[in-house]
Amino acid sequence: MRAMPIHLYWGDDEAARHRAVEARVNELVEPAWAAINLSRLDGNDTAQAAQALEDARTPPFGSGARVVVLQRSPFCNQCPAELADQLEATLELVSEHCHLLLVSSAKPDARLRTTKALKKLAQEHSFQLPAIWDGGGQVELVLRTARDLGLKLETAAAEALADIIGSDSTRLESELEKLSLYQQGRDPAAAIDVQSVEALVGGRSTSSLAVGDALLAGQPAEAIALVDALLAANEPALRIVASLSSQIRGWLWVALLEKTGEQDVAVIAKAAGIGNPKRIYVMRKQIRGKAPGQLLALLSRLLEVEMALKRGSDPGDAFRDGFLLPTPRPSGATGAWPR
Repeated sequence: MRAMPIHLYWGDDEAARHRAVEARVNELVEPAWAAINLSRLDGNDTAQAAQALEDARTPPFGSGARVVVLQRSPFCNQCPAELADQLEATLELVSEHCHLLLVSSAKPDARLRTTKALKKLAQEHSFQLPAIWDGGGQVELVLRTARDLGLKLETAAAEALADIIGSDSTRLESELEKLSLYQQGRDPAAAIDVQSVEALVGGRSTSSLAVGDALLAGQPAEAIALVDALLAANEPALRIVASLSSQIRGWLWVALLEKTGEQDVAVIAKAAGIGNPKRIYVMRKQIRGKAPGQLLALLSRLLEVEMALKRGSDPGDAFRDGFLLPTPRPSGATGAWPR
């Protein structure tokens, strides 16, 4: 008997994980026999995790393979001893034409005996989101998601979407689906361009980016008005903070590298995590005359806002207090706001 095909799907990119799992299910399961040969279970329930092992030992009926999908799999993270014993016993008794798909947001814990046993047999698929400051990784996330959905996307459009959405893969997929429908009414053969992004998603993008521009220009009142508009449109407060942090960190990287004498835009873009080096020219103009300490002061204010939000403060009050009330300044920062 050959080893059972086992697949470990892990990572915090829930949308990409879901696409990969569904693609594998559609590839293996015969639709006419899906009611019998496809099991979807939840590993948060120990009984269902054990049932997944039992189902994997049962041969498929009719044509096609049997597929067992276990969401929130416990086998590679904090697996109870009894369940670990059941897993190790099952590996010797599995059906030849079964496929066990173990899905988890957490990275497998390599120290566990269950993880070690599974990795000898399993194919591993990771789906990790880029950090909020990783601009280049966010652009690549947009492009990869577009490819997965069979869409053509211009680089400038991908950068605009990355600026708007950051690492929110679920929203990204939703926005790309809307853009695809919009593109069908314009030119189905053409790639989605930045104008389409601005037409459908640009309202939030412009406002979000404009908040950072207002802060950089020393206009906290204007920034607060823009934040209030975003909050009124049900934009999550922490997402606004993440977007602003990413924007200001990009400026800070450019400022710090230029201060060291670095002039190569490709080197600066790589260090700052910016996918398109041409954006460095625009960012240089934006921060002209601004010291790194002033940008650090902006990040300090955003940290105050984030702390207030996580302590349960009203979002509007958190932004107003963070943007207007005096806070300690990092070394090199002068004045109330960059000017």
